[in-house]
Amino acid sequence: MAPARRNKRAPISIRMNDQGNSTVDFALVAPLLIGVVLVVLQVALTLHVRSTLTAAAGEGARMAAMVGADSALGEQRAREVLEGNFASSVITQVRVQQVRESGLVLSQVTIQARLPLLGLLGPAVLEVTGRAIQEHA
Repeated sequence: MAPARRNKRAPISIRMNDQGNSTVDFALVAPLLIGVVLVVLQVALTLHVRSTLTAAAGEGARMAAMVGADSALGEQRAREVLEGNFASSVITQVRVQQVRESGLVLSQVTIQARLPLLGLLGPAVLEVTGRAIQEHA
């Protein structure tokens, strides 16, 4: 009997082709990366505007609380602090008033601003308040 013949084909080399994978990987990762970067920028911008407005409201309240000063002087000081800063372009309203709390007369400056949004993230309006105890002569 003749020995059984085996099929002696040349072994097929299976090679994985990685060409083009980096393009697909980039297309999948890029939107997520861009989204994270935009969120970080939005948070940084919001915190910058908030801290700048808070400082201006405090300065305005301290100026309005001085002996012989009036509300207009407090508003003017708050606007001066913001002048030349990015935050000055987003202010919608500055209010100065005298309030009474716990038996003390306080000068209160409230600044309302619209936040520059990079997307639909976060609040659209920000309101900060600065207070100072009214000085007496």
